[in-house]
Amino acid sequence: MVIQSKQIGKSKASQGSQFNPLFSDEPIEFEIGFEIDQIDTTLAHATVIVPAEMVEALYHETALSQIGSSHTTGFNKGQVPIEYIKINFREKLVDHLKELLFKYVVIGELYKNIRLNKIIVAGYPRLIDINLTPESDARFSFELTIFTELPHFDWKFLPFKAPQRKNYKDLDRQVLTFLKEEKENYDGCSTHGSLVMGDWVNFDLTFANWNNEPVLGKFTENFWFHLGNEETEGSLREVFLNKRIGDSVYTHAQGIQEYFSDQIDTRYNFQIKVTDILPHSYVCMEQLKRHFRIKTNKELHKKLIEIFSHRNDVSLRRATVEDALQLLLNKHRFDVPNHFVLRQKQILLDALKDNPDYNVYRVQKDFRHRINQLAEKQTKESILVDRLGYQDNLNISHLDVKNYLNLTLRQRTKEFLYFDLPVFKIQGQEVPIPTDEIKRTVLREKTVNHLIYHLTKA
Repeated sequence: MVIQSKQIGKSKASQGSQFNPLFSDEPIEFEIGFEIDQIDTTLAHATVIVPAEMVEALYHETALSQIGSSHTTGFNKGQVPIEYIKINFREKLVDHLKELLFKYVVIGELYKNIRLNKIIVAGYPRLIDINLTPESDARFSFELTIFTELPHFDWKFLPFKAPQRKNYKDLDRQVLTFLKEEKENYDGCSTHGSLVMGDWVNFDLTFANWNNEPVLGKFTENFWFHLGNEETEGSLREVFLNKRIGDSVYTHAQGIQEYFSDQIDTRYNFQIKVTDILPHSYVCMEQLKRHFRIKTNKELHKKLIEIFSHRNDVSLRRATVEDALQLLLNKHRFDVPNHFVLRQKQILLDALKDNPDYNVYRVQKDFRHRINQLAEKQTKESILVDRLGYQDNLNISHLDVKNYLNLTLRQRTKEFLYFDLPVFKIQGQEVPIPTDEIKRTVLREKTVNHLIYHLTKA
């Protein structure tokens, strides 16, 4: 299997002209390439290709950012020629550029192309090589553990009996109280439309020069960012506070410089445009209805019961998802290679180590057996869900992502979510997440909802 795809149109240079992106008044459309080669039945190599013009433009900006801080014999501070910096600090600048391009361009393009090409990937892509010089295309190569053996399957008419709620009237009172509180939260919100701590913000990020002109022409990347309410949060949060949808600002905030790379000090100029806001002060019930294809308040009440009704510490919602997935796994049996399970097991162990009770769990006699069982279960479920989502041609929109994040606003509503959100904290600091990376998880959640919706339709 060899797949090649191109994203974001064509650059002038790729058409054979003597176009220089550093000295042109015309808007540029860069072309990001993607290739995937299947090595064997469970392994593929994927490569994201960043065009030379884009690499050259950012290399130039990186070198410019070092002029003010370079201390070089024979030159006064701030007067080192840029060509001298490009030649004599080349290795350090290239190392920085690898990290910058990876976070700004590559990771989003990788996840987008995995989704568009309907590739079933177990675990996470693994970066294996970066080939980057300022004069040529940059190639970021990844190893993917792929699964190709699951055939098309029929499922919509399988007999399914969803677990039933407990008939305690107190559960209904709890749902009514929850709805009342969120309505009061909405009515009492004094910051409608303006960003405050705790909100999610969606924004476009564009590289600009110090004349506030775009460095990469029309190329921009879309991110989500959570404005954490911890006192230790970095300066990036301050960029967004009190902004509204449509607001645009140029910034060289240290928080965003450090997100893209902490190898060298930079003072890039970024244009940030706020494209959407998800307030934390209330859970939007209309978004919740859209997420689950609910039309009436009666259906909404019934849906909320799923996260209030528990049996053996497992919510009705989670029990329903697990039963539905187990039904499909029983009807469409397949085996996964052991190394798939081992990778998932390591992900589980890494997450558990952050749990204060890890040492208590670890000394239990059946700890390793249970971890192995859970890793195999999660591996099969993720493969099955990815296959189903691709098979039924489910697409992910901006609203799908927003509806998903709406459920993360309360500990109670997080119980609706079966798959974990990508990590958006590094060393305790909130960081931006490329939207295309989030979409992988959102597609899985949408697929689970799609599955249950059809299995439980009267």
